[in-house]
Amino acid sequence: MKPITRYRILIWLVALTGLLSSCGSKSLNKRVTLWRGDKIPYGTYVAYENLHHLFPNASVVLNKRSPDRYKNNNALHLKDGDDGENYEDHKTSYVIISTEVELDENEAAAILGMVSRGQHVFISALHISDIMLDSLHLKTAYYSGGFNIGDSLTVSVYNPESNDRVSYSYPGKALDNYFVSFDSTFTTVLGRDQYGHPDFVRFDYEGGGTLYIHLAPIAFSNFFLLHKNNKAYYDNVLSYLPKNSDVIRWDDYFRYHKAGNDNSSQQGKGLFGAGSWLSKQPALAQAMWLLLLLLLIIYLFESKRKQRAIPIIQPLKNASVDFVKTIGRLYYQRHDNLNLAQKMTVHFQDYVRSKYGIRTSLRDPEFEKRLAWKTGYDIKALSDLLYYINMLHDAPSVSDEGLLELNHKLEHFYKHA
Repeated sequence: MKPITRYRILIWLVALTGLLSSCGSKSLNKRVTLWRGDKIPYGTYVAYENLHHLFPNASVVLNKRSPDRYKNNNALHLKDGDDGENYEDHKTSYVIISTEVELDENEAAAILGMVSRGQHVFISALHISDIMLDSLHLKTAYYSGGFNIGDSLTVSVYNPESNDRVSYSYPGKALDNYFVSFDSTFTTVLGRDQYGHPDFVRFDYEGGGTLYIHLAPIAFSNFFLLHKNNKAYYDNVLSYLPKNSDVIRWDDYFRYHKAGNDNSSQQGKGLFGAGSWLSKQPALAQAMWLLLLLLLIIYLFESKRKQRAIPIIQPLKNASVDFVKTIGRLYYQRHDNLNLAQKMTVHFQDYVRSKYGIRTSLRDPEFEKRLAWKTGYDIKALSDLLYYINMLHDAPSVSDEGLLELNHKLEHFYKHA
């Protein structure tokens, strides 16, 4: 029995068991993780496990560190799961699948350096940092959390053997992006969405390496691949990577790290660190240290000569406005947009329960109808509000633009309901 058939049977058995046991009370797990270990609909367990069958002669290893560590290497020395062998650059393929790939300048330079030395890099993400896109002369349609949020997805890819474009679709979340501009002189379009917009491109380098940018990572989810014959899309997309690859490096680094968030890449870059500009100016560095020493001496002597002023302790205030301002500053400093969006959702539910006496269930269609009937609020605007709240609840993170859009929709509801 083929591996993909086993996975399909497993998923359908789990889905059938859940359906029979829940009696309609539970819904599909819509959490988008795109993680290799998740067997939920929007995990990438099937995509990761099938690498062994798509590249039977290659070693599949995990990468949990910044690609910057390979920047100056002429050969790849494995550290994670090291098997003691060296792999030539042109026989290494690097696969990155995530909702966001936020590369800093060093990481983007490292990726491009790999490709120029003959490696093959495949990146599939909804959002890729502007540093990488600008270097490739690419511009995407969506730059924030407001991606295509349709209830189905259709994508197509050119078959590398027949050169025919084959389309694949499934009835799950869309969550895709597309390119609105690119330089056709060195960019090859390999795939498009249902409207004909390019969403999969290739860049060929003189050193023999290739870089692939793909903007529909949801197409590598378990749900998509196990729907009908969609496994063929996975085979066609990854078939552009060399079949004779010695190693396939699956990336776990960008699942947890944002741009410039790798501590290893920041060592020695402080004010007086070994890699700083100031350390390369000996005279100026000595003058700075002397100035700091003089300021310290002045502070010590002045602190003994003058008595410290006794501060006036103001009585504690118990004002609601001050409390709200304090909480607002706390959320602003933490920049925890996802937590704040959840708090706004809880306030919305409490408002509906207390004012209209309706039991709130954001995913229940009957709740939407009852609320529209009681408030007289536009049913289409209410449906858009509830869908947006559920979308942010399932998202791994919420951008500033997404949070402002949620606040705008809620304020409009409070004002006109």
